[in-house]
Amino acid sequence: MRTALGEPDARAAVTFLGTDRIEVLRFAAPAAGGLVRYATLGMAAQPMADPTAVLADPLRGPRAELVLTVRAGLADTDKALRPLAVLAASPQVEGVVIAPGASLDVGEPLWPGAPFTSVLVAEPGGLVDDLELDEPMDPVHFLPLLPMTPNEAAHKRVHGAAELQERWLSHGTDVRDPLRASVRLD
Repeated sequence: MRTALGEPDARAAVTFLGTDRIEVLRFAAPAAGGLVRYATLGMAAQPMADPTAVLADPLRGPRAELVLTVRAGLADTDKALRPLAVLAASPQVEGVVIAPGASLDVGEPLWPGAPFTSVLVAEPGGLVDDLELDEPMDPVHFLPLLPMTPNEAAHKRVHGAAELQERWLSHGTDVRDPLRASVRLD
């Protein structure tokens, strides 16, 4: 992450009962148009396991960390640290596998005043390259998170992630705007 994002300028750690420690690092990037990035650290310590599997493989299975990018200074997005840690702990706590196209809902605004309570998990490989691990472990993918309004999340459930992303693109939606309104869904 340091190679792609530089040195973190802040970090917070959360430990949930029965889980490994999850950290959320903040990377301020004023040279990149006033963006701030939040990345989890610790989610990939254990592979994600299929919740229907009788026994989880301690080495094999998908591994990921989450990355949220928003425009700095428009909202108190630093309050997103705890919701991001909750999302990063969900594979250990709830036995879910987080993959591109998934919706993750925290049930409350991602930060004070945010119109978003959920995120869309996007494809890895754009901002932070995969981290290769020794065999037989799977590489760590750095999954971008795109904030969704409740209406966008409902639309995604019906029409799919690709259609929502295409709608954002065709309407010129700035998914990094922490105060943006929902894209037109009609």
